[in-house]
Amino acid sequence: MESTAARTPRRSAGTKAGTTGTKRTTSTTKKATGARKTTEPALVQLLTPEGKRVKNAEFDQYVAGITAEELRGLYRDMVLTRRFDAEATSLQRQGELGLWASLLGQEAAQIGSGRALRDDDYVFPTYREHGVAWCRGVDPTNLLGMFRGVNNGGWDPNGNNFHLYTIVIGSQTLHATGYAMGVAKDGADSAVIAYFGDGASSQGDVAEAFTFSAVYNAPVVFFCQNNQWAISEPTEKQSRVPLYQRAQGFGFPGVRVDGNDVLANLAVTKWALERARAGEGPTLVEAFTYRMGAHTTSDDPTRYRGDEERLAWEAKDPILRLRRYLEAADHADEGFFAELETESEALGRRVREAVRAMPDPDHFAIFENVYADGHALVDEERTQFAAYQASFADADGGK
Repeated sequence: MESTAARTPRRSAGTKAGTTGTKRTTSTTKKATGARKTTEPALVQLLTPEGKRVKNAEFDQYVAGITAEELRGLYRDMVLTRRFDAEATSLQRQGELGLWASLLGQEAAQIGSGRALRDDDYVFPTYREHGVAWCRGVDPTNLLGMFRGVNNGGWDPNGNNFHLYTIVIGSQTLHATGYAMGVAKDGADSAVIAYFGDGASSQGDVAEAFTFSAVYNAPVVFFCQNNQWAISEPTEKQSRVPLYQRAQGFGFPGVRVDGNDVLANLAVTKWALERARAGEGPTLVEAFTYRMGAHTTSDDPTRYRGDEERLAWEAKDPILRLRRYLEAADHADEGFFAELETESEALGRRVREAVRAMPDPDHFAIFENVYADGHALVDEERTQFAAYQASFADADGGK
C-alpha cells in the first residue's frame, strides 16, 4: 500500500510525542518508602475497540487521505496473516514443524508498522514478525521452512530489505543500529526499523543499541511490541516505568501506541520513520498489545495467566475493530468479507500443502558449518548421534 501522508517539518529530538489530545491522569500509590505519584501513560489511539474513529491532532496527518481501498488492504493483510499463523500452529501440533511462535493478537502492530515502511527501508525482525514479513513480500512458506529445519531462513534479506529472523533475544537491535549508522554515512534517504519484545527490553544489547543510536544520531526506529508477557514474566516485573519512557534517559523520544489499532500503528510508525529520514535520530515506539496465545508452541500460558485477562484483551481484537469501522463507514460489504474468507482458506491450503511437501531435515546438518576445518569434539558428537540414530533401526529389526 502506497503512503498517503505528506511530509511534515522536522521536529527536535526532544519533542514529546503522543501527548496531544490524550488525557493523562495522576494517581498516588503507597510504597514502603512513602507515597509517590505515578502518571498514567499517554496512549495514541485512532480507532477505539468498538471501531469508532477518534481524532489525534498530532498523528491524524499521517493517515490523512487514506482511502477505503487502502483500509480494506490493511484488513486483508491482518486476516491473511492470522490465517497462515493459525495454519502454522496446527502444523506444529501435527509434527510438521519443530516449533512455532504465534503472532495471534499482534496483527495490528505488525501490519500497521509494516505498511508504514518504504521499499528502501530495512527491517531487522525477531522470530515473530510474520506480519511484517508479509508486508515485505516474504512468502509464508519460507518462514515455515526455517521452523521445519530445512533452511536457515529461505529468503534473500537484500531482496526484500528484510533481515533473517533473529533467535538471540535483543541482538538484532545492535545489528539495526550498526546498519543505520552505515545508512547515515552513505547519505541515503532511508530508515531502519528494529522489532523486539518487552522481554528483550531487559537485555543489555538493547540498552547498548539505544546508546549508540542516540550518540551517532542513527536513522533507526525501535519498535517494541509489548505483549505483556516475556514468556511467563509480566511486564510489571521487568520495569518500574512504562517501556516507552526509557527512551528519555538515552536522549530520544518515545511514544506508546495502542498496539491493537492498525491505523494508530501506521501513523506513529510513519512519524518515527520521517524523523529518522530527516536526520533527527532514533525513536522508541511501544506498541501496547497482547499475545493471545502461547509464547511458542512449547509454552503453556495457562500456568501463569488467567482466562479473565485473555478475555479482556479479546474484546480489543485488532481485526474485529477494523471490521467494525469498515462496516460503519460503508467501506466494505459482505461480498468483500466473503471473498476474503475464500482467499484465506486458499492460503491455508497452500501453506499446508507446501510444508508437507518439504523434505525432512538432514539429521546431520547440525554438525556442518560449525568449524571451517573440523573439530575433534564435533566429530565425537557426530559419531555419538549416528549411533543413537542407528539404535532405532536396530530396535525395528533393521527396518
